[in-house]
Amino acid sequence: MRAARPLTVLPLLFACLASPTVAEEEAPVFAVHFSNGVISPSILEVPADKRFKIELYNDGSTPIEFESIPLRKEKVLAPGASSFLVFRSLKAGDYAFFDDFHLDMPPARLIAK
Repeated sequence: MRAARPLTVLPLLFACLASPTVAEEEAPVFAVHFSNGVISPSILEVPADKRFKIELYNDGSTPIEFESIPLRKEKVLAPGASSFLVFRSLKAGDYAFFDDFHLDMPPARLIAK
């Protein structure tokens, strides 16, 4: 009986773990900027039924909270901070989102097509 050679398998294992998957490479990234109640862009078009990422930037001097009831997502950012949200799959539709700390400003829309 011959003993297995684990050292010959390790380089292949590391290569598989280090390389990104096709889904990660193809996921589009969208940026949304918040500045003291103003959301830019106010309408964001994203692909439906496909994974995507939204990068959030607080360019203002006050905290913001990305809030979307239909998307069931929320994220608080301090002034100057950034973060992101990943969406695995979103059905086609029109989804409102807003800055929960600046309710006097109009909401923005995320449109999945």
